[in-house]
Amino acid sequence: MPVFVRQIPEGDNRERLICPDCGHIAYENPKVVVGSVVVGGDQVLLCRRAIPPRQGFWTLPAGYLEHGETVEEGARREALEEANAEIVLDGVLALFTISRIGQVQIIFRARFAGEPACSAGPESLDVDLFGWSDIPWDRIAFPSVHWALKAWQASGSGPLGLPARNPIEDPRGIARLDRIPEERPA
Repeated sequence: MPVFVRQIPEGDNRERLICPDCGHIAYENPKVVVGSVVVGGDQVLLCRRAIPPRQGFWTLPAGYLEHGETVEEGARREALEEANAEIVLDGVLALFTISRIGQVQIIFRARFAGEPACSAGPESLDVDLFGWSDIPWDRIAFPSVHWALKAWQASGSGPLGLPARNPIEDPRGIARLDRIPEERPA
């Protein structure tokens, strides 16, 4: 296997990984993450991560989009894999850019397909439904989970408007959780 080198290809303005033998460019593009804020009544589904990163912390059912599936299919698959939850998507709640790790996150607002039913899948230690005041804010895995939960609370149960975006204080998604000011959502 050839060793790729970093250089700026002719006619480009960014360093790329290039095969010095054949000139093939190995583009490094962001990954797409899909997930859902799944609601049952006035509670939201959270999953406690069984895998790194942030093992043991709470998150939304979400993960990488697979080749050959739509973003909607991916969001439903992730809820099934992580929480054994069958869901119905209401629409796009949020679209986040996390440039420091090369992710674009598409987060849906969703509800259970029937009566709320969930259990931990192989990537979750536990799953639970939380009312707004019971969300374990100090044990949330990622900044974008905070953002998505705030977008859910702001959207209410009515029709969705434009998707929420990165907060104004972190438009490129570069802040780490340990750099978010101590704030508790109202």
